[in-house]
Amino acid sequence: MVDDDESIRAATYNLVRSLGYLVHAFASAEEFLGSPHLNDTSCVITDVQMPAMSGLDLQAHLLAEGRRLPFIFITALRIDGARARAMKAGAFCVLAKPFAGETLINCLDAALRGHGESQSE
Repeated sequence: MVDDDESIRAATYNLVRSLGYLVHAFASAEEFLGSPHLNDTSCVITDVQMPAMSGLDLQAHLLAEGRRLPFIFITALRIDGARARAMKAGAFCVLAKPFAGETLINCLDAALRGHGESQSE
Protein backbone atom coordinates (compact mmCIF):
# COMPACT_ATOMS: atom_id res chain seq x y z
CA MET A 1 0.00 0.00 0.00
CA VAL A 2 1.49 3.32 -1.11
CA ASP A 3 -0.36 6.53 -0.18
CA ASP A 4 0.78 9.85 1.25
CA ASP A 5 -2.54 10.21 3.15
CA GLU A 6 -2.01 8.47 6.48
CA SER A 7 -5.73 7.84 7.12
CA ILE A 8 -6.28 6.20 3.71
CA ARG A 9 -3.07 4.22 4.10
CA ALA A 10 -4.12 2.93 7.53
CA ALA A 11 -7.68 2.09 6.49
CA THR A 12 -6.56 0.24 3.37
CA TYR A 13 -3.81 -1.55 5.27
CA ASN A 14 -6.31 -2.72 7.90
CA LEU A 15 -8.86 -3.85 5.31
CA VAL A 16 -6.37 -5.85 3.26
CA ARG A 17 -4.72 -7.31 6.35
CA SER A 18 -8.14 -8.39 7.68
CA LEU A 19 -8.42 -10.57 4.57
CA GLY A 20 -5.34 -12.49 5.68
CA TYR A 21 -2.78 -10.90 3.35
CA LEU A 22 0.68 -9.77 4.37
CA VAL A 23 0.65 -5.99 3.90
CA HIS A 24 3.32 -3.31 3.98
CA ALA A 25 2.41 0.37 3.93
CA PHE A 26 4.52 3.21 2.55
CA ALA A 27 4.03 6.98 2.60
CA SER A 28 5.67 7.48 -0.81
CA ALA A 29 6.67 5.69 -3.98
CA GLU A 30 10.31 6.37 -3.16
CA GLU A 31 9.91 4.74 0.27
CA PHE A 32 8.41 1.66 -1.39
CA LEU A 33 11.15 1.48 -4.05
CA GLY A 34 13.82 1.64 -1.34
CA SER A 35 12.21 -1.00 0.83
CA PRO A 36 13.33 -4.61 1.24
CA HIS A 37 9.78 -5.67 0.29
CA LEU A 38 9.95 -4.67 -3.37
CA ASN A 39 10.98 -8.13 -4.57
CA ASP A 40 8.28 -9.99 -2.63
CA THR A 41 5.41 -7.72 -3.65
CA SER A 42 2.44 -9.42 -5.30
CA CYS A 43 0.19 -6.40 -5.86
CA VAL A 44 0.55 -2.64 -5.48
CA ILE A 45 -2.32 -0.51 -4.20
CA THR A 46 -1.38 3.14 -4.65
CA ASP A 47 -2.70 6.64 -4.78
CA VAL A 48 -2.49 8.26 -8.21
CA GLN A 49 -1.43 11.71 -6.97
CA MET A 50 1.45 11.92 -4.50
CA PRO A 51 4.31 14.39 -4.00
CA ALA A 52 7.47 13.71 -6.03
CA MET A 53 6.64 10.37 -7.73
CA SER A 54 2.98 9.70 -8.55
CA GLY A 55 1.41 6.26 -8.53
CA LEU A 56 1.36 6.32 -12.33
CA ASP A 57 5.07 7.19 -12.37
CA LEU A 58 5.71 4.33 -9.94
CA GLN A 59 3.92 1.93 -12.26
CA ALA A 60 5.91 3.21 -15.26
CA HIS A 61 9.18 2.93 -13.30
CA LEU A 62 8.50 -0.69 -12.36
CA LEU A 63 7.44 -1.57 -15.90
CA ALA A 64 10.66 -0.02 -17.24
CA GLU A 65 12.58 -2.32 -14.86
CA GLY A 66 10.68 -5.32 -16.23
CA ARG A 67 8.51 -5.74 -13.11
CA ARG A 68 4.97 -6.54 -14.16
CA LEU A 69 3.07 -6.24 -10.88
CA PRO A 70 -0.68 -5.86 -10.74
CA PHE A 71 -1.64 -2.31 -9.75
CA ILE A 72 -4.80 -0.97 -8.12
CA PHE A 73 -5.01 2.81 -8.17
CA ILE A 74 -7.04 5.02 -5.86
CA THR A 75 -7.57 8.74 -6.33
CA ALA A 76 -9.54 11.72 -5.10
CA LEU A 77 -8.99 13.51 -8.39
CA ARG A 78 -10.95 13.40 -11.61
CA ILE A 79 -9.88 10.04 -12.95
CA ASP A 80 -10.68 9.91 -16.68
CA GLY A 81 -7.13 10.56 -17.93
CA ALA A 82 -5.51 8.69 -15.06
CA ARG A 83 -7.80 5.70 -15.62
CA ALA A 84 -6.95 5.50 -19.31
CA ARG A 85 -3.21 5.76 -18.68
CA ALA A 86 -3.26 3.27 -15.81
CA MET A 87 -5.42 0.73 -17.62
CA LYS A 88 -3.29 0.97 -20.75
CA ALA A 89 -0.25 0.15 -18.61
CA GLY A 90 -2.02 -2.89 -17.15
CA ALA A 91 -3.76 -1.69 -13.98
CA PHE A 92 -6.54 -3.90 -12.69
CA CYS A 93 -8.65 -1.11 -11.19
CA VAL A 94 -8.80 2.64 -10.72
CA LEU A 95 -11.02 3.57 -7.78
CA ALA A 96 -12.32 7.03 -6.98
CA LYS A 97 -12.25 8.06 -3.30
CA PRO A 98 -14.34 7.40 -1.39
CA PHE A 99 -14.79 3.79 -2.47
CA ALA A 100 -16.50 0.85 -0.81
CA GLY A 101 -14.29 -1.70 0.89
CA GLU A 102 -16.06 -4.43 -1.06
CA THR A 103 -15.02 -2.76 -4.32
CA LEU A 104 -11.37 -2.80 -3.28
CA ILE A 105 -11.67 -6.42 -2.16
CA ASN A 106 -13.10 -7.41 -5.56
CA CYS A 107 -10.29 -5.56 -7.36
CA LEU A 108 -7.66 -7.19 -5.16
CA ASP A 109 -9.13 -10.65 -5.74
CA ALA A 110 -9.13 -10.06 -9.51
CA ALA A 111 -5.59 -8.69 -9.49
CA LEU A 112 -4.19 -11.61 -7.50
CA ARG A 113 -6.11 -14.20 -9.53
CA GLY A 114 -4.99 -12.57 -12.76
CA HIS A 115 -1.38 -12.46 -11.61
CA GLY A 116 -1.38 -15.85 -9.91
CA GLU A 117 -0.08 -14.59 -6.56
CA SER A 118 -1.33 -14.88 -3.00
CA GLN A 119 -0.04 -11.85 -1.08
CA SER A 120 -0.57 -8.11 -1.34
CA GLU A 121 1.62 -5.13 -0.59
